Amino acid sequence: MDYVSNTDQQLQQMLQACGTHSFEELLGTVPQAVRCRSFELPPGLTEPEALELCESLASANRSLREVVSCLGFGAYHHLIPTVVDAVASRGEWLTPYTPYQAEASQGTLQAMYEFQTMICELMQMDVANASLYDGASSLAEATVLALRTNGRMRLLVSEAVHPHYRQVVSTYLSGFPCVIQEIPSTNGVTDLESLAASLKDDVAAVVMQQPNVFGCLEPMEQASGLAHRAGALFIASVYPISLGVLKPPGAYGADIAVGEGRCLGSPVAYGGPGLGLFAVTSDLVRRMPGRLAGCTVDHAGRRGFTLTLQTREQHIRRERATSNICTNEGWLCLRATIFLSMLGPQGLKELAELNLQKAHELWSRLQDLRVMTPAFDQPFFNEFTVRYTDGHTAETVNRALLKAGVVGGLPLRPWYPALDEAALWCATESLTQPQIARMCDALRAS
Repeated sequence: MDYVSNTDQQLQQMLQACGTHSFEELLGTVPQAVRCRSFELPPGLTEPEALELCESLASANRSLREVVSCLGFGAYHHLIPTVVDAVASRGEWLTPYTPYQAEASQGTLQAMYEFQTMICELMQMDVANASLYDGASSLAEATVLALRTNGRMRLLVSEAVHPHYRQVVSTYLSGFPCVIQEIPSTNGVTDLESLAASLKDDVAAVVMQQPNVFGCLEPMEQASGLAHRAGALFIASVYPISLGVLKPPGAYGADIAVGEGRCLGSPVAYGGPGLGLFAVTSDLVRRMPGRLAGCTVDHAGRRGFTLTLQTREQHIRRERATSNICTNEGWLCLRATIFLSMLGPQGLKELAELNLQKAHELWSRLQDLRVMTPAFDQPFFNEFTVRYTDGHTAETVNRALLKAGVVGGLPLRPWYPALDEAALWCATESLTQPQIARMCDALRAS
């Protein structure tokens, strides 16, 4: 009763502070038509009844166990070794929340430290943080860091960077007095001549993606050189699995490397949650957003871990913070650490080669059907863009494939109107020979 009376008293104090006398009066500006009068909740269910209802609702969807998906576009269906689920589901990993108290969080901090170490090795960068929310927010944070580093107020962003990422960057920077300039692409890759012509002394950074949104491999080394000669930073957004065969960002001089790490041992899961990878050169470590776990020794010389090089402004004085992100995707980091530990460098190389092989085999088989042709004459990793021919459209092709239990390529028209009859196809190591045969049979019959 004391709790109820205290709550009522606090509510009255809040209403008085707002200049109102009742909760109903406080809602006076909210139109009646949009107010919820009743939730109309059904009677309570027993546990078996609730499970049956949830299963019936879930059965309305078709999972990747039932259909073959050739969708990529930032969310990739990779096989997840059983050991990842087995280790990541242990109770020790599910209970800790925030590792501010280092003496009580050594396991969590060590997992973060190992994750950071692996991301540095993967990207060949000096320092990596303990992750951000997803690949898009990582890229947006990278642009903020660049703007604050050199004081310049123009960003050059390739149109071949994922459109969702570009939207997030635009949202992040909506309050900055900066200009975001889009660099066009030619034949599926960023136009380096246009990039060179746009590089002036007011450019803070150049942003490119590898492989890009069309699946094509970008000339990252040349672009990085152009950016640095103009005094700008170079930001690379990369697909982690591709680094098993492609040059890592550090090898071509990237100042900031970001990416979506969900493909490292976590499921697509309706598109989320994501795992934002973020790595920088040592010169930028003091400006890096997010958490950073460090390794040290205690007074007895024993190895220990702690959060380090992060100002309290990120937690208590938001207006003075370099970033307002002060957490990380801890459990997905753990899954990525287990995944990378199990594969090792050679395993990751073999996984990337398998993706490359499956994608090129699918590309070749599709060309033989004469239903589609390559949209670009460029090398690719595990995604490729095609144009439909002979009266076929993305809609008719995908409708025929869906009847055979296959989700076809993603039409690019909503984001790239010039690619009206083009679609992006993806193949990962999960694609099998019988599945490729099923696709081809469905297309022949269409």
